[in-house]
Amino acid sequence: MRLGEIDHTDLLRHEGVDRLDEICREWGIFVLRNHPIARADCEAMLGQMAGFFARPLEEKRRCERSDANPWGYYDRELTKNIRDWKEIFDFGPVAGGSIPRWPEGDVEFRSVAEDFYGACERIALDIVRALALALGTEVEGMLRAFDHHTSYLRMNAYPLCEAPSPAETPTGPPQGHFAISHHSDAGAVTVLLHDGNDGLQVEKGGRWHDISVERGSLVINLGDVMQVWSNDRYRAPLHRVLASRSRVRLSAPFFLNPGFETDYAPLVPLGEGEAPRYRSINWGEFRAARAAGDYANVGQEVQIEDFRLPAENQER
Repeated sequence: MRLGEIDHTDLLRHEGVDRLDEICREWGIFVLRNHPIARADCEAMLGQMAGFFARPLEEKRRCERSDANPWGYYDRELTKNIRDWKEIFDFGPVAGGSIPRWPEGDVEFRSVAEDFYGACERIALDIVRALALALGTEVEGMLRAFDHHTSYLRMNAYPLCEAPSPAETPTGPPQGHFAISHHSDAGAVTVLLHDGNDGLQVEKGGRWHDISVERGSLVINLGDVMQVWSNDRYRAPLHRVLASRSRVRLSAPFFLNPGFETDYAPLVPLGEGEAPRYRSINWGEFRAARAAGDYANVGQEVQIEDFRLPAENQER
């Protein structure tokens, strides 16, 4: 399936907001066209990722992340309490015990990754501004949540798998292996650099749809924070990644996340007969609970549904 497209330059001119509103209500995911990241910079990012993940395992583990420091390399992450078929490298801001860990002596890898992080950060905030306009809420009020944001860039490598789960596998535990099991992103907006290889699937209407995009494309999807802010006007799409027995795949998502101190609840102007559908959520507490499940089986994973108000409280 080909995703709908939004032109970045239109959003900067405050045009295309109606189209953005329509596609976010319907799918919550789209391809961003005419964005400011040059194709050569996208290729540089993909090339640096390929070089890093091709290194020997013991070398990659010299910059491995830990429970105390989430930035660095890891190859044993869980989604829905099931181990993913992937390797990752994460980095983000210095905050608390979070300190970026880089391959020793590889100046170019760090430079390319940091430049790409900055470009994705600017694009994600452009999208937040446009979404605030589409929702009719105060732009600066929404942006304040990111004054001291906890966003991060993830590099994904999906190695070959001898027993991949079939594309038509229903939602739930896999028959074989998924590269990443079904989930929605916890933050506000995700900016994903794609290498052009198929594997990404999005759920809608009880069906899983294969997503095909060109190499170097930027795919944007909304996260749980935006779903809460929009009071369910927008959906954070459920998605997953298929493993493959024939093709290695790379991707680089940038997750725009609020500051740890941020409390978020519905922001949209509520019409007659409409009430908030969520109680206030603290990002720091929510993110810590979700991250705990990356390392170990913690049972039921925390979701925004845990903060949904009872139906009777949503009626006036």
